[in-house]
Order: sequence, then C-alpha cells, then structure tokens
Amino acid sequence: QVQLVESGGGVVQAGGSLRLSCAASGSVKSINVMGWYRQAPGKQLVAVIASGGNINYADSVKGRFTISRDNTKNTVYLQMNSLKPEDTDLYYCLTIVVGSVHWGQGTQVTVSS
Repeated sequence: QVQLVESGGGVVQAGGSLRLSCAASGSVKSINVMGWYRQAPGKQLVAVIASGGNINYADSVKGRFTISRDNTKNTVYLQMNSLKPEDTDLYYCLTIVVGSVHWGQGTQVTVSS
C-alpha cells in the first residue's frame, strides 16, 4: 500500500507562485512515475516525471511550472510560477509503483484575478 501526503496548495493572486509537494510512504521501493494531475473535467495531466528523469508537461503549463523529485525522500514537487486564474483547480498527486497507480487526496489551488 502507498500513502501520499500532499501540501502547498492555497490562494494566490494572478502572477504569483505556489509550490506543491507530495511525499509517498509505504510500499515505495520502486516508484516509476510521480506527478500531478488536475481535476478539470476528468483528471488532466499537469506534469509527470519518470524515475529516469523524463518529464512531460501539459502544453498549458510549459514555461511556467517545473516538476522535480527527490528520490531519497520519495517526494515530488511542482513549482508553479506566473499563475493564472485558469490554473485554479484541485491538484492530485500521482505515483505509479510497479504498475499500480496511486492518487493523493488533492490539494486546492485558487488563483484570483
């Protein structure tokens, strides 16, 4: 079993920044992918990073968001800069461990105009 604890959401004005964190614990011996999705209509990719370092971003966040991971802490981060009102959403942490997908409970990001 894998547990995910997310933090870092909040309310920020447009143009501001937030940093999301997600720490995985439990059966995390081999985490293949870590990343972030947003609720939107149907969970939508924001950014993911594989164990080998390959990164994939949604087009809407390229150049503004940066994903990183600390494998020693089993933690993934999402640095969100130049936030826009349309970034407002519930953001979910994702991990894929030996083919099993695990989701966090979500952290709310609200960007005011």
